[in-house]
Amino acid sequence: MGRTLFPLGPLGMPMSSTDNEPPASTPDHRRAPRRSGDALFTAICDAALAELAESGYSGMAMERIAARARASKASLYRRWPSRAELVADALGHTGPGPQSLPDAGSLRGDLLALLREMAGRLGGPFGEAVRGVLAETLADPERTAAVRARVTGTRGKLLTEVMARASARGERTGPPPGAFALTAAPVLLLQYFLTHGAPIPDRVICEIVDEVALPLLAGAPRARPAGQP
Repeated sequence: MGRTLFPLGPLGMPMSSTDNEPPASTPDHRRAPRRSGDALFTAICDAALAELAESGYSGMAMERIAARARASKASLYRRWPSRAELVADALGHTGPGPQSLPDAGSLRGDLLALLREMAGRLGGPFGEAVRGVLAETLADPERTAAVRARVTGTRGKLLTEVMARASARGERTGPPPGAFALTAAPVLLLQYFLTHGAPIPDRVICEIVDEVALPLLAGAPRARPAGQP
């Protein structure tokens, strides 16, 4: 009686050389090293932006974001009840800070650089997120005001830095500009993007700076007419 080349399986059939090998293990994210605090927050923000770039805002799913970040879906929902809130925090976490804005040497140059950087971001996943978040939060503007503010909040810090540089150069004297004057240029840029899409032509950026931003931000503010508060 000849010898069996392979050991017999449970049904008496010869087993192949690979049948007795343990099955390939499937990665189990629950066994990965536990993270918390800033490390987990950063991982989730990075995963949200990766999902945004791949699927678009309308196709984003919290389940896939959790899988990318090797986190539980429950941990996401505990902190972010909606994808709009998660995306807002992710954009704020990875967006440019005042220290990243190059000094162009003049108020006009700084404003042009800032608006061009904003226009470039609006042409990518950031713009997709802005459209999605604004559309999703229109149904309940009071409850979601903080979400919309986080999406657009970075611009205020950047403009404050631009104005501080202008004051240090002596390009502006007097009190700081008011909130409406300070944010007029990026608001117009966003309005153009929402109306016309991307890319935003450079002539539009130059016109916003020269016709709106510089008259509002350079030099002393205009005096209010008599009788107005």
